[in-house]
Amino acid sequence: MYNCVMNKNRNVYVLVFILILITLLASCSIGTDVTYSNEDRIASIPSDAEKVTPETDEYKPRMHSDEFHDPVPVEAISSAGAEDSAFIPIDRDELYFMFVKDVREEPSVQIRDMVNGIWVSKRTDAGWSEPELVVLQESNKLALNGAQFAFGNELYFVSAREDYEGLTWFRAERIDGKWQNWEPVYFEIDDDINFENNFPPIEVGEFHIHDNTIYFHSDYPEGEGNLDIWAAELDGNRLSNLRNLHDINTPFLEGWPYISSDGQELWYTGEYNGVAAVYRMKKTDKGWGDKELMVSNFAGEPTLDSEDNLYFTHHYFRDGVMIEADIYVAYRRN
Repeated sequence: MYNCVMNKNRNVYVLVFILILITLLASCSIGTDVTYSNEDRIASIPSDAEKVTPETDEYKPRMHSDEFHDPVPVEAISSAGAEDSAFIPIDRDELYFMFVKDVREEPSVQIRDMVNGIWVSKRTDAGWSEPELVVLQESNKLALNGAQFAFGNELYFVSAREDYEGLTWFRAERIDGKWQNWEPVYFEIDDDINFENNFPPIEVGEFHIHDNTIYFHSDYPEGEGNLDIWAAELDGNRLSNLRNLHDINTPFLEGWPYISSDGQELWYTGEYNGVAAVYRMKKTDKGWGDKELMVSNFAGEPTLDSEDNLYFTHHYFRDGVMIEADIYVAYRRN
């Protein structure tokens, strides 16, 4: 979770559980074989959880580009719980997000409820469908999953789970329409840069793969400061040609990168007036061009659908405390 005023450090704008390391006990069990539906997701939200609307939002997201309409919550997904970390694969109309039913609960409590985790909604002629839970753990074991990236038949995600200490990257395989055969992923460095004291080199938080180049954020000390966006060539689990994208990064925060399907736009989370905001840069003959502020006021983790509409996470704050989060969409004009 990030604070109302951004700290100048790497603990800014993260998922509810993301930077808290949890040691899981092998004896823990959820003891259920239930597959959760959207009805279960909504029913799980505590009755006293407050649903913030654009009308009651003290820090409504503000669009700074005339290319898009003003952003609104995605109705099929929005709830009084926290919907976070939206991601739409470039090869199909699916919207993945992380859900936590109650942001007031500690991660050690959140992990015991299977309804918390990664959900997916599918595009239909009538719009986005009711979400379904993406099952990524055995029914008798604990896991809290997020920070997902999907392309083709691969799904990467971060998990705090039983039998593993802290947070671990995993990869699952799509078989018969379901994500299966999940296994841990340990990235290897094939470069002179030494991440020995900062492993894994790919920080917890969304990364993006485009044409075998992986874009991610890290606070590695040879960067510009705070979180920076880095890139590397990915071959299996091996990283090579690791590089800081200096034309993007500043001493402030840059992270959670997303590359458009044509590779010509880089979207990311940065800062504006001390809080999270969505930025865009377009590719030029000389590299990435000027930074464009797109959405301000606690907006981050951008992604695009097949029609280039913009989706992002918006966190609601009151008196410096996060109340909940929603996935917002800004539809492209014309």
